[in-house]
Amino acid sequence: MNVDNVKSQMRKGMLEYCILLLLHQEASYASDIIQKLKEARLIVVEGTLYPLLTRLKNDGLLSYEWVESTQGPPRKYYRLTELGERILSELETAWDELSDTVNHLRQKFLTVL
Repeated sequence: MNVDNVKSQMRKGMLEYCILLLLHQEASYASDIIQKLKEARLIVVEGTLYPLLTRLKNDGLLSYEWVESTQGPPRKYYRLTELGERILSELETAWDELSDTVNHLRQKFLTVL
């Protein structure tokens, strides 16, 4: 088993949820999203983020608007749509259930390594 591959797959599985969480409070542009994910130790590169943002937009979960910048070209700010907010709420419930299950199994079966 390739542990790094498993860890990578776990991170990829959580990435959409984490992006929706970040955009719940405020609209953000891609570089800001990447920075916040890095601060949370969920390292993402632009080549991963942009296709995901496009897919979430195409699925109706995100919208965007262009905002003029004093430091260069206009920036595309992403925000959750009403559907995105509903999906985030459903994912919150799913995360709580999954987290409870994993923590239960860890407490019951994980021995000190």
